[in-house]
Amino acid sequence: MSGWQTLFYKEVLRFWKVSFQTVAAPVLTAVLYMLIFGHVLEDHVKVYGQVSYTAFLVPGLVMMSVLQNAFANSSSSLVQSKIMGNLVFLLLTPLSHWSWFFAYVGSSVVRGLLVGTGVFIATAFFATPVFVAPWWIVVFAVLGAAMLGALGLIAGLWAEKFDQMAAFQNFIIMPMTFLSGVFYSIHSLPAFWQGVSHLNPFFYMIDGFRFGFFGVSDVSPWLSLGIVGSSLLVISGIAVQLLRTGYKIRGSGQGGGGTWREKGSSRSWAQGLPAST
Repeated sequence: MSGWQTLFYKEVLRFWKVSFQTVAAPVLTAVLYMLIFGHVLEDHVKVYGQVSYTAFLVPGLVMMSVLQNAFANSSSSLVQSKIMGNLVFLLLTPLSHWSWFFAYVGSSVVRGLLVGTGVFIATAFFATPVFVAPWWIVVFAVLGAAMLGALGLIAGLWAEKFDQMAAFQNFIIMPMTFLSGVFYSIHSLPAFWQGVSHLNPFFYMIDGFRFGFFGVSDVSPWLSLGIVGSSLLVISGIAVQLLRTGYKIRGSGQGGGGTWREKGSSRSWAQGLPAST
């Protein structure tokens, strides 16, 4: 395997070894959401005029699980490596910033899709699934997982301890998720909150994903695709730039600072060592 493939395999193995916590637990959480919200609101809410609330809720819970777990994978991996001090072993490898990016984001996509598949299988017993446009389902699931994986990479580079990571998730990721239409159609909101939701890229991911199931959505899936694709490019560009400059990982190991150096066609991290006396 090449360098980025080895790192990708290591990251996938990292979460898979504790799959009961990283895969099974989020599936259980989504099932509890389904049991509670579906039971309370099934007979009181109809969406798009014909879709039952339970059926409407399934794609939202699937996509919410995909996004949250893709973000958690890359962010927690970097923060744990910083705190435990084993990030230095990666910094000493001849891996380019692109290798880091593809490995961390790729493993985040894998975890997000695994959890999303588990949630779909578990919640499909509550409502018969319908696939009107399955390609939209695949496209938005992959783009959404990649976007949150890249965002998690940024958060993991920025955070220096778990408190900061929790703040990022509690004050940014969770509010954006719950204002994205997971549990409701945004047309049921007051005008002000509808406007706020239209500024939220998470809304377009979930709305486009839901279109693949029902063939109807709050906005055009092509508009959602354009906004999600543009957001992915911007966030990925920021993440790659931070990796290229060594943001908050330069000098994170023993011996102080370091610099990127060329080694053949790739770039590696040279750890600064104190001069001998």
